[in-house]
Amino acid sequence: MTEKETGFNRISRVGYRVCYEDTDAGGVVYYGNYLRYLERGRNEYLRELGMSVRRFQEEGIFFPVVEVNLKYRSPSFLEDELVVKTRVEEMGRSSILFNQKVFRQGQTAVLVEGTVRVACVDKNMSPRGLPEKIKQLRIKD
Repeated sequence: MTEKETGFNRISRVGYRVCYEDTDAGGVVYYGNYLRYLERGRNEYLRELGMSVRRFQEEGIFFPVVEVNLKYRSPSFLEDELVVKTRVEEMGRSSILFNQKVFRQGQTAVLVEGTVRVACVDKNMSPRGLPEKIKQLRIKD
């Protein structure tokens, strides 16, 4: 595998219904809450591949977010059923760049889209290489 692999095909989809606590006084989803939705998408992506964030943590491997770039295209509202689509866009030696999009269930218009980069670190927050099972994602896609 090269230092930076691109071109991953696997897409994970996770659903979420907007709750009252997610919205502002006008019933519109507060922009910061999309970060939680995207986190769910990344966790589900790994879970679908038989990996667990908890298991990584037990092994002393952590994935803090180090970069976020989001574009808010259209609002979502109380009780909307959302779908978060997640795929790996790029994999480096010690980081993964996820491409993520949020849609309203059954619609094609993108509500929010962007990228989230996570670094791979040890329990002391020192960079470390990605675990071998994550590196193998490129082969499985």
